[in-house]
Amino acid sequence: MGNREDLLAGAMRCLYEKGYARTTARDIASAAGVSLAAIGYHYGTKDELLNAALYQALAEWGNDLGEALSARPDATPAERFEEVWTQVIRSFAANQRLWAVQFEIVAFLDQKPEIQAAFAAANQQAREGLADLFGVPGDAAGAVLQALVGGLAVQWLVDPDSVPSGHDLRAAVRAIAATVG
Repeated sequence: MGNREDLLAGAMRCLYEKGYARTTARDIASAAGVSLAAIGYHYGTKDELLNAALYQALAEWGNDLGEALSARPDATPAERFEEVWTQVIRSFAANQRLWAVQFEIVAFLDQKPEIQAAFAAANQQAREGLADLFGVPGDAAGAVLQALVGGLAVQWLVDPDSVPSGHDLRAAVRAIAATVG
């Protein structure tokens, strides 16, 4: 790998180990095994490099999850619902640090308009993708499913043993739908 790729890999390691706010340019340069000046040359600023690392990590997670969710196209909608949420919950364990970093960043989005814009675009894309995945029409349905992802991620980070299974979620959604009609 070249300096640019080494910097990106080093920044990703730092994101996972130290978080976004606590990572310094020196941390990244040290993790990448390159000079501090290489950050400015290749990325402009430490923040631009950290943002690039974050976006790459999110893209990799999305691709991995997308592959996992594309399995069993012959499943019934109810089976698919249960299987999808089982995979989403599994992805929390595999990507715990990425989720923790995302929630850390949410706390100061008002200070990072470029990340806020990227998160907003990703949020909209996730809403649309989730609505399509489950075959439900409308942005509001996608927003509810996206809220479920975020809410389950928070629950998993706080107490992984308390997160409902895909089967439990399926039963809960049925009970909610029956109640609200």
